[in-house]
Amino acid sequence: MRPKPNEPDFVEALARGLKVISAFSLSHLALSVSDVAAATKLARPTTRRLLLTLESLGYVRAVNGLYMLTPKVLELGTAYISAQGMWDIARPRLEALVEKTKESSSMSQLVGSDIVYTARVPVPKIIGMSVHIGTRFPAYATSMGRVLLSDLSAKELDAVLKIPSESGVVPRLKFVRKELDESLAEIRKRGWAMSDEQLSFGIRSIAAPVRDASGRIIAAVNVTVNAAETSIAVLKKDHLPLLIGTAASITSDFANMALLPTTRPLAP
Repeated sequence: MRPKPNEPDFVEALARGLKVISAFSLSHLALSVSDVAAATKLARPTTRRLLLTLESLGYVRAVNGLYMLTPKVLELGTAYISAQGMWDIARPRLEALVEKTKESSSMSQLVGSDIVYTARVPVPKIIGMSVHIGTRFPAYATSMGRVLLSDLSAKELDAVLKIPSESGVVPRLKFVRKELDESLAEIRKRGWAMSDEQLSFGIRSIAAPVRDASGRIIAAVNVTVNAAETSIAVLKKDHLPLLIGTAASITSDFANMALLPTTRPLAP
């Protein structure tokens, strides 16, 4: 039998923490402490402590006084994907892109100094590294990671790069801060990034940003090819325009979904 809230085996702190996570949804992606307190009906001081604890554990992040879920929530199940609606929104666009390019396409977000895959449409081609939803790679060595890093302020970038990678992957490219800074500056200007066997031999990819209504980059999408089969010239000429169009469509879809009205539970 499941313990009830007033029974000794019921852990109130855990229940409150899960309630805080559940306060986030597609229409409520970024919430203040007061917003979360109102949604959960918890006291503001309690809500603040819970959010700070979740932030310390990596399940939420704070930006300009607002809290947002991070992909680390994927480790608890599918709560993150459900709340953000990322997969449902991105899937038809990624599938259409893959149909045109005949190459794999994925979406990821930044967690610490890693990217975490949150959506993927693969093709049956041999690529050097196995990838699935939840896979982590060091951000600096990937095209999607560099797109995501390019949106950070200097202070945010310094903080992120101090966080050890949890991917367990050692990139072929050695980290050089000067090279990264120059690369990110170029990515900000042109709006896309490329990784040419920087993560591993044989893997070449190109990535573009997905933005929220404020223009902030919230995710990146890519096209990944076998370097022995597809040249950089073909990647740029044939696949890049399609990828940029797909990223723009997902951005638009995501913004439109966020505007949909939501219903609140009826009062008992």
